[in-house]
Amino acid sequence: MNRKKKCSRVLLVEDDAINMELLQAVLEGGGFDVLTAPDAPTGINLAQREQPDAILMDVQMPEMDGLQATRILQTDPTTAHIPIIAVTAHVKQDDAERCLEAGCALHLPKPLDTRALPKIVARAIKSAMERTG
Repeated sequence: MNRKKKCSRVLLVEDDAINMELLQAVLEGGGFDVLTAPDAPTGINLAQREQPDAILMDVQMPEMDGLQATRILQTDPTTAHIPIIAVTAHVKQDDAERCLEAGCALHLPKPLDTRALPKIVARAIKSAMERTG
């Protein structure tokens, strides 16, 4: 019997095209199905419609930042269960605390360790699934 394991779906919300391309390649190489959004409003709409298993959210974006988008997603009953991983160039302790207070499951500083990223995302998905049953 040839049963294919279901890929986890990750939504990548990133306004920088080069970062988007790199992170998408890393995640796809790690076995994830990747959806992309170039800004927070598009990311919110995709998250609500597609129900990804996790979201990688750039914090600094024009129009609406990633923390504001995270708060919206975390207060929406249809998306509150999705783990959101903040990705930011801000690496101070209070930056990490702001991300966690907004509802992010994790805070990853840029530059990201691309070798570790797929494992980090898989652990966030597993942890969220264990919490929600």
